Amino acid sequence: MKKKVLLLVLVTFLTFSLTGCTTYLKDDDGKNVREETTGQTLTENILCQPTNKDVIKTYKKNGVDISELPKCDDFTPASGGYSGLWETLFVKPLSWVIIKLGTLLHNYGWAIIVVTILIRLIIFPISRKSALQSENMKFAQKDLEKLENKYRHRDSQEDQMLKAQEMMAIYKKYEINPLSGCLFAFIQLPLFLVFLESLNRLPIIFEGDFLGFNLGTTPSTAILSNGNWLYLILPILVALTTFFSFKLNSGMSANSEEQQKQLRMTMNIMLIFIVISSFVMPTSIIVYWITGSLFTIIQGQLIRRAKENGSSKKRIKK
Repeated sequence: MKKKVLLLVLVTFLTFSLTGCTTYLKDDDGKNVREETTGQTLTENILCQPTNKDVIKTYKKNGVDISELPKCDDFTPASGGYSGLWETLFVKPLSWVIIKLGTLLHNYGWAIIVVTILIRLIIFPISRKSALQSENMKFAQKDLEKLENKYRHRDSQEDQMLKAQEMMAIYKKYEINPLSGCLFAFIQLPLFLVFLESLNRLPIIFEGDFLGFNLGTTPSTAILSNGNWLYLILPILVALTTFFSFKLNSGMSANSEEQQKQLRMTMNIMLIFIVISSFVMPTSIIVYWITGSLFTIIQGQLIRRAKENGSSKKRIKK
């Protein structure tokens, strides 16, 4: 009950604090303004000044005064004053950390990777519980399938109550807590949004390169406009890392074979949507996504091995 209340409070907080979100630069026809060479959709409420002369001209042409903004190297979480809880507590501090790490590492691509790993380490206790729940669910799968078969044609209220009791007993046996398994999925969206906000509003990010890729260029622009097929690697990496990341959690919340099929179908649809979206995402966002997915894969493998070793030791003792 306490966890449900906590989730409700968190949802309410996010609902009322999502102010100061990204607004995109519009032309006279109300269309988003894109930077021609990179395909990046320009953000109107950027946090600091761009240095690219063509981009500066584009902002001036569309009536945006950037002269009062600090230079990106001089940006601090206090720059611009208070502008809503979301921006003040999350977007600006994260943007400042990315800038400082980028300056320290002399590359903003590496800064994005380091910050992503640091954040995932901070929330590791939550993500670890989610991964453990997924592994525990896989061990419990046979018992859950037997339970489904046992009550397949028994739809009375009494039978459903008995089924629920036996399911709870199975959950207890395999140490499964559905709520703790859902918590990490619940915080994934806010994490992605704050990263997206921070990267979109820092012009200095899109002016940098990482391993030969411009951090502001989208794969679709690089391939279709510039003929640079090397950028095709990025959507492929997104597809591979997302697929294996989803696969590690495919057993979560699936009590029967039918539910597993539905879950797999949902994940396949999500995978297709993410891969298609990656073609119009700036490289900086793609670097964040791939790093997060790789972290999930490595974490899942380590937890799976630890779980299997623990089960083997128990069998030996018996």
